[in-house]
Amino acid sequence: MAELEIMKETTITMAELKEKLTHIKKNHELSFRANTSFEYLNNVTKRTEKESEELKKKLQSLDIIRLKDAHITKIIDLEPKDMDSLKAIFASENVTLRPEDMKRIVECV
Repeated sequence: MAELEIMKETTITMAELKEKLTHIKKNHELSFRANTSFEYLNNVTKRTEKESEELKKKLQSLDIIRLKDAHITKIIDLEPKDMDSLKAIFASENVTLRPEDMKRIVECV
């Protein structure tokens, strides 16, 4: 079996993945797993890729040092409406945010 080497790892939002699968679907038939993912994304994803990108720029412009790209992607995908929802997102992470920063994030979303 050939060994795979990961060259670069980046996180993408569900809206970006949906767009990529849509593009692939135009040219090729999706596998069972990809098709199931595509159906799930159609049901769950509320934002377009462009809207997700705009929100990502807004969140990055907040200049919260501890907020990484992976965290921003989670925030965009889950769209927390209040502080408790945002705290739940970070419950499994080794990140602590100040209440002021959390409030700014919720207002931004």
